[in-house]
Amino acid sequence: MFTQRRQNELQISRRNLLLSGASFAVLPWLGRVTEGAVVRQTTFSQNPFPLGVASGDPSSDGVVLWTRLAIDPLNGGGMPPVTFEVKWEVAEDEGFQKIVQKGTELATPQLGHSVHVELSGLKADTWYWYRFHAGDAVSRTGKTRTMPAHDAMPEQLKFAFASCQHFESGYYTAYDHMARENPDLVLHLGDYIYEYAGKDNRIRKHHGPEITTLEHYRNRYAQYRMDESLQTMHSLCPWIVVWDDHEFDNNCAGAISEESHVSPAEFLLRRANSYQAYYENMPLRRTCLPHGADMTLYRTIDFGRLARFEMLDTRQYRTDQPNGDKLQPLKGGVFDPLSTMLGDVQEKWLMSELLTSRAKWNILGQQVMMARVDRTAGPEANFSMDQWSGYDLPRRRLLDFLATRHVPNPVVLTGDIHSNWVNDLKVDFDSENDPIVASEFVGTSISSGGNGLQFVKNHAELLSENPFVKFQNSERGYVSCTVTPKEWRSDYQMVEYVEKPGAPLINRGTFVVEDGKPGAVKA
Repeated sequence: MFTQRRQNELQISRRNLLLSGASFAVLPWLGRVTEGAVVRQTTFSQNPFPLGVASGDPSSDGVVLWTRLAIDPLNGGGMPPVTFEVKWEVAEDEGFQKIVQKGTELATPQLGHSVHVELSGLKADTWYWYRFHAGDAVSRTGKTRTMPAHDAMPEQLKFAFASCQHFESGYYTAYDHMARENPDLVLHLGDYIYEYAGKDNRIRKHHGPEITTLEHYRNRYAQYRMDESLQTMHSLCPWIVVWDDHEFDNNCAGAISEESHVSPAEFLLRRANSYQAYYENMPLRRTCLPHGADMTLYRTIDFGRLARFEMLDTRQYRTDQPNGDKLQPLKGGVFDPLSTMLGDVQEKWLMSELLTSRAKWNILGQQVMMARVDRTAGPEANFSMDQWSGYDLPRRRLLDFLATRHVPNPVVLTGDIHSNWVNDLKVDFDSENDPIVASEFVGTSISSGGNGLQFVKNHAELLSENPFVKFQNSERGYVSCTVTPKEWRSDYQMVEYVEKPGAPLINRGTFVVEDGKPGAVKA
């Protein structure tokens, strides 16, 4: 059925093609080195490394190292529009007595004076320390690691996943506790920043207006990056990141704004700005370098043969939310055969990666809840149109693929909704006898939404009406996962408050999935 909505989306796609050769022509040529001399020796009046260091996207023989020069972080970085040489060192010891690699990179104004070092040739399954030098300044030291060899079966993987860290809503105490756990990895599942203008009478205040320009986005990342708890956690292990909506604009769907007055041209130009700033501020490989308003963020990362991470993008390629983006009954556009959450290319890529996976555990790191949860108590049934429940055919197609292709131990990790959930995933949620296909662990926010509650008002009704939901909680925190060849363990680590620092850590529940037995069980 060729709906009017689908016709509008095709028109937007045509405009997108035109925009790529018109509006985006004024954007910087990403990756081009500034003409003229490179500044190699200089004395900085301010510390050029106030945003810290980070590493990410590790492989069995390398990892990406990141930093960004900024002497005035909240004003575009404050760097002169010239290229700076940045030296880097990698060592087997924290004191840098055993340096194994070193080199130089160029920090160009076109990419906000960010630095992305793609290391290779390191030993597998090994921890390293790294640091940067620019002029007379030295960065803080970071710690990172490589993944096990592709054919190795590690005894254990310990990682944490988190999302949604609205700066104005509270402090990042959860990261202080996460740091003490010394994880191998951190997965950040989106809403790293929020795009809203600063508001008075909040715990902390955003710098500047609602962000739309490249400088706006750079300033907002700088403000978040200067948080000491976040910066320290970045320095302790590699991060694997994906975005959600607030890195760009709330509830974005493809090239469609939730605000009807915003034209596709304005929307895509803003998206180009947000995507460039995201790349500049994350430890990503050059394969993720944005092209105008497009950026390929979905990718595969292996932890030996123990775990494979498929990092998904559920924002850039989806069709518009059906019936609006709020809670609605399952009707109309929910069942549109042309709807998509991942887009055709990403969906085919994902299925190919899953078919060829040799991993014991196959992990989908993504943004919006996959379980079809009725959020209204009583006989009335309403579901989130922004989540997979608003995209019924793509949801069924993916879960049916996991079941019929016998993908080993699929686990879905989700952020977005500022609450914790443990869900058994099924193709047909209307059938009590439909087999469990996979387990979904949904993590709450680091700070978004304020202090939160242990239980929502309709908690008992929510669980009784959705029997596949094993756990729900609305406090703040993260999920710590311990994975072995025999089992998966998820610990829901909570803090009771975020409006002031120092909240203690509370474990609100531990859930286990056994190898070969889909479905989570409370430990």
